[in-house]
Amino acid sequence: MKRKSLQVMWILTAAAIGISSPHAQEQRWRSETRSIEQISDHVYRWGSDNQYGAFILTDEGIIVIDGHYCDSGTAQWFKSELDSRYDVPVRYVILSHDHQDHNCHTGIFSDTAVGIGHANIIPHLVGEHRNSIIPSITFEEEMDLRLGDVNLRLLYFGPTHSDNLIQVHIPEERVLIAVDSAKGRNLFPDFRDMDVNNQLRVMRILANLEDVDVVLPGHGPVTTQEAFTDYHDYLLALKENVLGHMRDGRTLQEIKTLADAAMREDFGDYNGIDSFLEHNIVTMWDFLYRYREPNARITQEEATLCIEDSRQCRVN
Repeated sequence: MKRKSLQVMWILTAAAIGISSPHAQEQRWRSETRSIEQISDHVYRWGSDNQYGAFILTDEGIIVIDGHYCDSGTAQWFKSELDSRYDVPVRYVILSHDHQDHNCHTGIFSDTAVGIGHANIIPHLVGEHRNSIIPSITFEEEMDLRLGDVNLRLLYFGPTHSDNLIQVHIPEERVLIAVDSAKGRNLFPDFRDMDVNNQLRVMRILANLEDVDVVLPGHGPVTTQEAFTDYHDYLLALKENVLGHMRDGRTLQEIKTLADAAMREDFGDYNGIDSFLEHNIVTMWDFLYRYREPNARITQEEATLCIEDSRQCRVN
């Protein structure tokens, strides 16, 4: 099995990309750096622009985890790197979940590989017309996968960031690939398809999962299990803050102001706080509105308004 250098960095200059249009600027933002980094004996990380997948290299083939942004070109670059570096094919493509930024262009491996994902992923990929490989192997709760001398555990703990998000654990190398789970002190843009309560439960499970020294998130630097604790603390505080105000009968507008001040006081150093906190508050309110039943009776007129526009929903 041939190998080249363990890490490669590829840089495009602004002149090569062009900055004469908004589309060109978007391409420049998407494609500034591309890298492949060895994490452990068989585990590698690849990606660019703060977006990362992984792959497992064995004597019998390669397992790829996730794709990349559709317009970055990084997935195609990655495939060419695998073809030139190694003399074994990609055997499996594991999809962490259905969101397009994590599975785009994975179909380029279909000539040699089969896709693997959670059973819930198929309707999303098909219904949203994702540019993705469609898994022919699915599982419900846990799946063991062996290729060469590497054993992987694919773990599903129920709906969290999406209803099909899985974790990839390589116990012998003490690596956990936790795409969009190991957020640490980085905020999600919103919680539109998150099950907040189960997300909190799973953060505790992952923070205490055995045989883990290194955690690979889908965005940001390599980290540790502390990332799960950091994000759990933020999410729990936001839930309790918003829920408390809802039980006090405050309007969404009032909650936005009060929760914003409280969260900034305790979590003001979290990345994305200025851009995403308001969206986090509103979508947390939306989750809790559907999660709880207030004491006051909602009239038919109020129910109709709420159905037509969630901003009209009464919370007291």
